[in-house]
Amino acid sequence: MIRIAVDVYGGDHAPDCVIDGAVEAMEAMKDIHIVFCGAKEKVEQLLSLRTYDPSRVSIQDAPDVITNHDSPTLAIRRKVNSSMVQAMDLVKKGEAEAVVTAGSTGAALAGGIFRVGRIRGIDRPALAPILPTSGKHPVMLIDCGANADCKPEYLVQFALMGQAYMKGVMGVEEPKVGLLNIGAEDEKGNELAKAAFPLLKAHRGIHFFGNVEARDVLAGGVQVVVCDGFSGNILLKSTEGAAALIFGKLKGALMSSVRSKLGAAMVKPALKTVKDELDYEQYGGAALLGVSGAVVKAHGSSKGHAYACAIRQARTMVEGKVVDIIAQQLSETAAEK
Repeated sequence: MIRIAVDVYGGDHAPDCVIDGAVEAMEAMKDIHIVFCGAKEKVEQLLSLRTYDPSRVSIQDAPDVITNHDSPTLAIRRKVNSSMVQAMDLVKKGEAEAVVTAGSTGAALAGGIFRVGRIRGIDRPALAPILPTSGKHPVMLIDCGANADCKPEYLVQFALMGQAYMKGVMGVEEPKVGLLNIGAEDEKGNELAKAAFPLLKAHRGIHFFGNVEARDVLAGGVQVVVCDGFSGNILLKSTEGAAALIFGKLKGALMSSVRSKLGAAMVKPALKTVKDELDYEQYGGAALLGVSGAVVKAHGSSKGHAYACAIRQARTMVEGKVVDIIAQQLSETAAEK
């Protein structure tokens, strides 16, 4: 059994939707055991309203809550009885293989560093969401906000971690790595990009494609895009905003007249297929790569199914031995120096 610690109080729709998602995940995956981290009485009350296998459930009493208003680092250090800290500590102690939280991003990052601990050789863990593309495989964006300021060597580590994830979890045999930039030419970019480019190109363990412009990230030419967290976060949120705008405009146009409504009824199945392919919920959450355990940061607005997908993602990270692969690649890189 793969034991997954679930932060019951993380997210905008906690705790009900977190419980719903975990129960859905247990139904779909028979090899997982859920450890609910939250106030024991409340968790028991919510579980009593649902049908599940009690032999695959444990409860870690954690009555405190880390909110988005708390200082992330102080909360992780001081709120030791919070649901997020208790979930992280279970992974640290080896009593769970993975943790899933939809709580504060800053606290999840701090928890990964100070409670779970970094992989040896990793300077900065990174948040790495998966985005759909028009190609055969999706693309990982790393980093999307954990590290606003980066050194060139951080981007090399991001590339190694991203490759390990896309191979171990997403099944891409030889992931290509691109460097987010303002142009495709080798000499383009700011000081960070110019310094990182030759490091990525020279690294024998990285299948480096070259620079990738923002408009080409979703084209499917590469499976890992590395960047600093500032640029990555802007790209991610711009993409989310553009998708929301397009779907909103399309829905408005299709509902604007009787004729368009009839047309909408005819193309509804095709539109639903496209919507499902672009739905972030299907990809789970952003993996926190670089820490000594499988940590998945689910979207704060996650509801039941999205949380179930995040649990599935955590399970696949454990099965794919992503942490071990990252550690091994870093060890091999250090030996080559």
